[in-house]
Amino acid sequence: MHLSYCTNVHPAEDLDGVLDQLARSAGPVRRAAGLDRLGIGLWLPSRLAHRLDASAADRDRLRVALHEHGLEVRTLNAFPAGGFHADVVGRAVYRPDWTRPERLAYTLACARVLADLLPTGADGSVSTLPLGWRTGWTASDDEAATRALATLSAELRALAERSGVVVRLAVEPEPGCVLDTVDDVVGWLGARTGADRPATARIDPALVGVCLDTCHLAVSFADPAAAVRRITGAGLRVVKVQASAALHVADPAAPAARDAVRRFAEPRYLHQTRELGADGRVHGVDDLTEALAGGLPGRGPWRVHFHVPLHHDPAPPLAATTDVLREAVAAVAAAPHGEEAHLDVETYTWSVLPPDVLPSGTDELVAGIAAELRWAADHLTARDTVLTPAGRSTP
Repeated sequence: MHLSYCTNVHPAEDLDGVLDQLARSAGPVRRAAGLDRLGIGLWLPSRLAHRLDASAADRDRLRVALHEHGLEVRTLNAFPAGGFHADVVGRAVYRPDWTRPERLAYTLACARVLADLLPTGADGSVSTLPLGWRTGWTASDDEAATRALATLSAELRALAERSGVVVRLAVEPEPGCVLDTVDDVVGWLGARTGADRPATARIDPALVGVCLDTCHLAVSFADPAAAVRRITGAGLRVVKVQASAALHVADPAAPAARDAVRRFAEPRYLHQTRELGADGRVHGVDDLTEALAGGLPGRGPWRVHFHVPLHHDPAPPLAATTDVLREAVAAVAAAPHGEEAHLDVETYTWSVLPPDVLPSGTDELVAGIAAELRWAADHLTARDTVLTPAGRSTP
């Protein structure tokens, strides 16, 4: 697996900002992690993606900067289309959804830009949202999203034939969305990949697969190995793994636990929360604040959609779901095409961590991301498997 870290942690939304971010953050992360070369999962907001798609000169500026700082790009995050560091992001992150032509145009622009930036001989991946937020989703919305993704997969096929470069789309299930769980995304994609479907409604499974965000997986209380088997058993592939950990609250009824988890309730992002009932059913609310206000029974453990830095162990009575992350990566590595999956560390929540964990500036953020990458190298797969593609020789 090729290891990278996702740059959506940095609030840069234009080309000058991205170039500055590479110099001030990504390059120093590479050096702090002890790597000769580092993969980055580049986040390109929609306006910037379209600018780069239209300008070979701007792509060359980006390519030169990547080379200068010892960086390479094999995956893009095209889930947020912009405004990801606004004071309040909330459900705006799911717009435009896959019923809107802007979503298709943005994603195709990302794919074409990535095809031009990829190292020679490498495949690329672009991750995207799971259709949209569930509220108000209709049958006609479903048909529109099907047509859009069918068009997308046909365009990716044409891009491969034209350029010789394969770029795949990775659909990322997320709590609260139309495709909330792995079962949801497998069922939806699997029903649309048959060879007997008309071209306008067929999604090519060779080019459209799953982005397995392991925080989201943990929040759903899914079994990691079973989830991967479900994906591959449907003839789909795990295109990308977003290496992330959720918060785990073993006893949310305990006052100390509620006080501890309340420190992670903040307004910028949604922190969907799920509770595992004694009967095995999973109950959910759309934000941690709702759970703390009584929206969940509090009789079983909670999982909270808050990306915890991978190397950080929250103080008891809280914990992080790094066990789910490890099991998921091991299952993907053993699955068909697993060695081709991109492994992208995606802790975008550094800026909203509680004060005792919050980085005080760029240097501390760089040190934290580098520590996550070292943790990933040591705990997720064999050191030579992860680091050699990024240019570091093994001990």
